Amino acid sequence: MFPQASGLCHEQEHLTRAANEPLKPRRRSADIAPMRTENTPTFMPGPTPNSVRAPGGKVHTVPEGWVLVPPGDAGLTRRIRAAGESWSVAEKRGRKVFSRGVWAPATTVEALKAELEAERSTESYARRKKADAGRREKAQTEYVEEFWLAVRAFLRFSAQHAELADRLARAVADHATPVGSGTVARTKRIPVEQRAEAAVIAWMRHQTTAYDSMTIPRVKGKRREVRRMLARRSQELLDRYRKGEPVPDNCPLRKALGESPQSGAA
Repeated sequence: MFPQASGLCHEQEHLTRAANEPLKPRRRSADIAPMRTENTPTFMPGPTPNSVRAPGGKVHTVPEGWVLVPPGDAGLTRRIRAAGESWSVAEKRGRKVFSRGVWAPATTVEALKAELEAERSTESYARRKKADAGRREKAQTEYVEEFWLAVRAFLRFSAQHAELADRLARAVADHATPVGSGTVARTKRIPVEQRAEAAVIAWMRHQTTAYDSMTIPRVKGKRREVRRMLARRSQELLDRYRKGEPVPDNCPLRKALGESPQSGAA
């Protein structure tokens, strides 16, 4: 049976208590190694605008006549790195590394900018960009459908809940697949089946639990612990739909999808 409203409140109290319990200290993971290309060493931002810091901690002053090209133009950045000596700057925040741009001689940067502007003003470039955009749009459409099917395969709801499975799969796919969304659905490091499962659990964490309003202590590992706990609850809820169990009025999944139990009955 599904938990009743009182059961949900009790569960929320349990989660809140668990979130505030002390967590055993864990060993810190090793720092992420800095990026590096053949001609472009990567540094961290330095203490002053015209300095960088090497991985070992040594501070270097940027050579005279160099300028910092901000990230955003991949074509220009590639040409700068291929043209000769340059310094990349990246900053680590948490587990992620963010580019802060590339230092290179101003004369090189200006010449490459002029070269790119000339190329990008031609009709052939415009046609190529249009064709590239069409290919990306087609690939995106195909991926959205592939991801939706992967989500449906993960859900495996019983026949009486098939309509709800379709709606949930579409809601998850619409949220997770847009280009630049930064969600797990956009990563290529794991198979699409694992992406689908992770995306469903993430969607349910935000839509069917009190996760977003919970007060979680800023203790290393505590947020991960709470998320694992909520993931288990979400899996238990999904299992009930897979078994075809009756749906109560307080089902958080149906509420999140804006559907009443009667509208989804077989």
